[in-house]
Formats: sequence, C-alpha cells, structure tokens
Amino acid sequence: MRKYFDLFIQALRGEEQNYTELNINKAIFLLSVPMIFEMIGESLFAIVDAFFVARYVGIEGVATVGLTESVLTLIYSIAIGLSAAATAIVARRVGEGNKVEAGLAVAQVILISLLLGITVGVLGFVFAEDILRLMGGDQHLIDKGASFTRIIFASSPSIILLYTLSGALRGAGDASTAMKSILLANFINIGMDFILIPVMGMGVEGAAIATTIGRTIGVFYQLYAILRGNGNMQILMKQFTPNTEVIRNLVKISAGGTGQFLIQSASWIFLTRILSSFGSDVVAGYTIAIRIVVFTILPSWGMSNAAATLVGQNLGAGKPERAETSVWRTAFFNMIFLLFVGIVFSIFARDVIGIFNDDPKVVDIGVSCLQIICLGYIFFGYGMVIAQSLNGAGDTRTPTLMNLVCFWAIEIPLAYILAKTFNWGPSGVFWSIAISESILAVVAIFVFKQGRWKRMKV
Repeated sequence: MRKYFDLFIQALRGEEQNYTELNINKAIFLLSVPMIFEMIGESLFAIVDAFFVARYVGIEGVATVGLTESVLTLIYSIAIGLSAAATAIVARRVGEGNKVEAGLAVAQVILISLLLGITVGVLGFVFAEDILRLMGGDQHLIDKGASFTRIIFASSPSIILLYTLSGALRGAGDASTAMKSILLANFINIGMDFILIPVMGMGVEGAAIATTIGRTIGVFYQLYAILRGNGNMQILMKQFTPNTEVIRNLVKISAGGTGQFLIQSASWIFLTRILSSFGSDVVAGYTIAIRIVVFTILPSWGMSNAAATLVGQNLGAGKPERAETSVWRTAFFNMIFLLFVGIVFSIFARDVIGIFNDDPKVVDIGVSCLQIICLGYIFFGYGMVIAQSLNGAGDTRTPTLMNLVCFWAIEIPLAYILAKTFNWGPSGVFWSIAISESILAVVAIFVFKQGRWKRMKV
C-alpha cells in the first residue's frame, strides 16, 4: 500500500520522466493522476458557480448561466482544438528529443490563443443580449443576465489560454503544473463566489467576476511556470514572434480538433434550444444535470489526455506498438471507472440533483437527464480515450468526421423527433445524447483498429 501511495505523491509532484521508457502502467498512472485532478478542477468551475447561483440567485440565474454556457462551448471548442494541437506537436517534439522546437510550438500557441481570445471576447461582449435572445431567453431573463454574458465573454483570452497552455504542458509530460494551475484558479473562484454572491449580493454577475479572476490567475501561474523553464522544453523570448511554418502546422491540426468540438458544441446548442421550448425550469434542471455529468466525464478526459500524451511521445520516439498498448489499457481503466460512476448516479440521482435545487420540477428533469445519460457510460469509457488518442497522434480529421455524423446527422434530428414528433418531451433529448455518444464510441474503436493514425506526420 505504501508503494502506491508513494507513486501517487510522485505523480502529484510531477517529477521529470521519460514516458517512452517507463513501464506502461506506471506511465499511465503518473500522467493520469494529475490530469484527472486537472479535469476535476476544470469541472469545479461550473459546479461551484451552479451551486452558488442556484442557491442564492434562483432558477432564472441558473437558466442564464445555462444559455450562456451553451454558446460559450463554442469558445471551449476553439480552445480544446488548439489544446489538442499543442499536445500533439509538443509531445511529438519531446519524443524526438527536440526541446527548442517544443518551446517554439508553445510560444506560437500563446500568440494564437491571445488573438483568438481577444476577437471572440469583443464580439461576445458587444452582442451579449442578442446571444441570450437567440438562445430563447425572454426579455426579463435578458435584462437580468446580459451583464453575466458580457463578463464571461470578455474573459475569453483567459479561458482559451488556460486550455491551450495546459495542453502544451501535458504534451511535455508536465501534467503536474497544469493541475496546480487549475486547482489554484478554483481556490480563487470558490472564495470569490462566496464573497461576491451571498455576502455582497452581486447575484449572477458575481459568479462571472469570480470565474474570470480565478482563470486569469491560473493563466499567470502557467505562464510563470513555462517561462521559468521545463526540462522537456526550451523557451526563448525570440520565439514569441510569428513563425509561419509552425503556425500553419498548429492551425492544420487544430482545425480538425476545433472542428470536432465545434460540431459537438453546436449540437449541444441545438439541444438546449429544443429544451428551452419546454420552459426555464427544464433548462435549469438540464443545466444542473449536465454540469454533474461533466464533473464525472472530465476525470475520464484526464485519462484520455494521458493516453494522447503517451501516443504523441511514443510515436515521436518511433514506438507505435507501445503507443497502441497504452491506449487500450487506458481505455479499459476508464471504462471501469465510468461503470462505477454510472451505477452510483443511477441510484442516487435525486439526492445529487437535490443538492443544487429543491424545486420539484427542476429536480425531476435533472434526475431524468442524469439517469438516461448514465446508461451510455460504458461506451463513453472506451470511446473518449480512443478518440482523444487519435488527436494525440495528430489525426484530428477522423474524429471530426465521426462527430459530424454522430452529432449532426444522428443526435440533433433524433432529439427533435423523440421530443416533439413522438412527444417524449425533454426525455427524448436525453435519450438522443446517450444513443449518439454510444454510436460514436463503437465507430471510434473500429477506426482505431485500422491503424492509420500510426503513420501520421506532425
């Protein structure tokens, strides 16, 4: 037992390792532990904000957060896509032993992140009311929640950088620093939420300010750690000038990564739009349930990101078979984890939803959403690891096509048909999520077995 505890502490400390030579199970563990904590920390932003808003602001506040976050997932998609590119390129350069080129990639990621963040932030700030109106919010909700939307969109540079810098650090094998930055950001966010919402009575705007401050401090911590130096990356100030070749490579890979998440995010927007036709309490229940789902899925993304890093570094070191073995083992571990979580949530769904809101209709909707989506957890376990591993290899195009078919050609039409045509109501939307995600997992496994990803050039 002492041996495993020491290994756990080693993973949290983030000692420099050669993950292309370590025992595969040990490599998975050392990378997964900090990445899991990192993903849990990222999900806590949403959980904590939802808790304070639901408790101290009310259903309209939760609905405002839900509608804004649904559109904000487009920003997350851009950030996650660029993060996937950063992980793939940095991991490949680290596997090759090229520290200077790894550092150059990170510098270019920072430049692109700032440009995208400022552009999206300005657009979201200016058109905040139109965004809420487009998502089906009534005028009263828009009047109350527009300031929240403006503040959140204005923080886009921090949102994007927090993701992309974490991706670069993970690619370099420094998952511990990424984890620490997220935990620091969360500590600030929780404290500020308490001060600004129940104490100072700032309402939903307080949640936006708290999240923005927390994420910004997290980004500064990441920048400090990166510029201070990393054993696998050599960062030079002259690298912070646009490099056409590196930017083209980043954009090429991130286009697929961004595309697949944009496709998935857009599908969530359409689903939220369908649910908004059933009332604010339905949107509130759905928002709470989805945030709980995210809380459990993001730790799995931690394991998925570990697999992506191992794939990138092992391909760079010329060890494709070791990369494949790492993916299958990680996927199995993830499946076991999500199976356990699914069973727990199926039994205690009402108790979990009740923590956030005690309105009977909101709770009923949240319970239905949570229990139905949990039915697909076994498939999710394998699918998400394998899909992320393809991204880690630099093959972002294939997951994009899979997402396009499963989410736009299957999920959205199925949600509308079940909810409206068959009169299943909100449950029809929830069933469409479980079904489409399960299909995506089966397709991902089939594609991965073909082995094309082993020949990707990054």
